[in-house]
Amino acid sequence: QVQLVESGGGLVQPGGSLRLSCAASGFIFSRYRMTWYRQAPGKERELVATITRAADSTNYADSVKGRFTISRDNAKNTVYLQMNSLKPEDTAVYYCNAEYTNWGGVKSAYWGQGIQVTVSS
Repeated sequence: QVQLVESGGGLVQPGGSLRLSCAASGFIFSRYRMTWYRQAPGKERELVATITRAADSTNYADSVKGRFTISRDNAKNTVYLQMNSLKPEDTAVYYCNAEYTNWGGVKSAYWGQGIQVTVSS
């Protein structure tokens, strides 16, 4: 059974930090690109950060560059999102995504259930 379980969210004051974790099971984690998305109330889901399967490349939304860091531990089947200098506009539900496209072009994708991050004083 495939599972992506996020943890580490919560309420934090502006300027604070949180570290999200996403623990994966039920599939070969090291084959998958991992991505964090977020969705704020009334807004579309947006890509926050993504990391390749070997962790040799990362990309970030402009709004989080320099503040957020994505990383992964393939031995622990876990991807992380370190969030520093948090702003109220970072408030959203954060989702973990795993995606893999095989040589035949068939894509597999899985989603976590999401975790709330609230930045407020």
